[in-house]
Amino acid sequence: MRRALNVLALIKGGERYVFVYDEQSREPLLETFRVQAANPELSLNWFDAAVLTQKSHEQASADSPLCSEPPPRF
Repeated sequence: MRRALNVLALIKGGERYVFVYDEQSREPLLETFRVQAANPELSLNWFDAAVLTQKSHEQASADSPLCSEPPPRF
């Protein structure tokens, strides 16, 4: 069985934030957003962390078979 990977990316000025993670890594990913947003040496701020968190939740919903609609029947 193959493991599905998700990618979130944010380009901010000259910095690029790229996060590749699987479902088991989602909670550590959210903690990483908090840690990086709290770091004054990085341009990632709390708004960026909130947007990335929301996108992460959207990816989880899209990946969940319980949340997806059945294909149309023709």
